[in-house]
Amino acid sequence: MLFLYDHSVFNASLDSWQEKALTTFKQVITDKKKKFPCIPAYQGFLLNQFRFGFINDPRNTESIAQMSELLKKYGEICRDLGNYSALILFFETTNDLKESYSVLDFEQLFWQMMNQLSLLDEEEWPEQISPDPSHHTWEFCFNKERYFFYCATPAHKERNSRYFPYLMLAITPRCVLDRFNHSPEKVLKMKKQIRKRLMDYDTIPPHSDLKAYGEKDNQEWKQYFLRDDDTTISACPFHQRKVKEHKT
Repeated sequence: MLFLYDHSVFNASLDSWQEKALTTFKQVITDKKKKFPCIPAYQGFLLNQFRFGFINDPRNTESIAQMSELLKKYGEICRDLGNYSALILFFETTNDLKESYSVLDFEQLFWQMMNQLSLLDEEEWPEQISPDPSHHTWEFCFNKERYFFYCATPAHKERNSRYFPYLMLAITPRCVLDRFNHSPEKVLKMKKQIRKRLMDYDTIPPHSDLKAYGEKDNQEWKQYFLRDDDTTISACPFHQRKVKEHKT
């Protein structure tokens, strides 16, 4: 059985790699000198609104089933955790994986995982979400919840905001993002602060694909995995869901 952890995980009995991943995450998020760009992530961590999960080697088929189980559990409680909640998934990333995989390799692995995860979704996607990733309303859905995915890898070197010594996913429910976007003035001020931090944190400018959900020129999938430069994969690797599966 897999478990979702809150801050109590820091006192739990963990495997060596799990403890290292969690300790590193805490150091990154709470670093006072090199401030992590995403301010809401810092707030969510301090408020104990994050939930953590540990998954086996991402190349293993069983890891997709683990992702599915943890995401289902999180979806059942995410609306009650607070305005800064997110699910943080750490994958066992062995040395051979770190040494042999490039950013593009991790990108391919990420989208393979997303496609496989979607196949385990037994629910229809919300009616307002287009099944076509090229449409501005598209975003990944699972078990009736809409999510934004952020992927970090050990291969990123220039885009430090996307670097982590273990493959990591930060998954934020759309309901949390909608609450955050409720006050336009507050959002604009926060985005300016985040953009400034991002420019200081990374050695290259913010990616041109960083746009707001719902904008006509935005394709949400492009932000899930950012490369270590300003290029983007030519077409979304996510297998478009059939309309008949999409409708109620």
